[in-house]
Amino acid sequence: MLIEQPPLLLRWIYPSALWRMDKNEKSVYLTFDDGPIPEITPWVLDLLDKYGIKATFFMVGDNVRKHPKEYQMVVERGHRIGNHTFNHIRGSEYLSKNYLANADKANEYLKTDLFRPPHGHMRWLQYMVLKRKYKIVMWDVVTRDYSKRLNGPQVFEKLKKYVRNGSIITFHDSIKSEKNMKYALPRSIEWLLEQGYQFKVFE
Repeated sequence: MLIEQPPLLLRWIYPSALWRMDKNEKSVYLTFDDGPIPEITPWVLDLLDKYGIKATFFMVGDNVRKHPKEYQMVVERGHRIGNHTFNHIRGSEYLSKNYLANADKANEYLKTDLFRPPHGHMRWLQYMVLKRKYKIVMWDVVTRDYSKRLNGPQVFEKLKKYVRNGSIITFHDSIKSEKNMKYALPRSIEWLLEQGYQFKVFE
């Protein structure tokens, strides 16, 4: 549970970050990390189109540089874009000036006001600087679709177990998540709709 749904203690570390939206509203915020890539992102977009859902894609700047076509597809289909650094780096492993420069480099391509730190880690100084430029979006439910220890049905069950009003849900449009995500994502969408949830994006 410490991974799938972060406890209050962890949420307090970054108090102005968005971990969960309105708990009184039966809605969820679907997000995707680590793309865009030609092998996965178009499939995700087609699935979202099928259900008329908009989502937020936290993109790695270098992937946008390498795959501008897929980036443009996400934009043209009306989804929100977020910054996930240029090289998908962990803030705790880098000097703050280098980490912040990496985020700035990504935003030359992304031009967004949303930021999500890879692995959920930032040094305090990094957080303090970034929150002046961006809405920092964390998560309320991470599906762990990337985990080699889980299969698709287990990922789906984790979503059903932890989702709640206002949940920010994280999937990954990446190669390592492909098998689990392609099983769990369509089933999750259908289940959430059956439960009466609306899908929203960040304003």
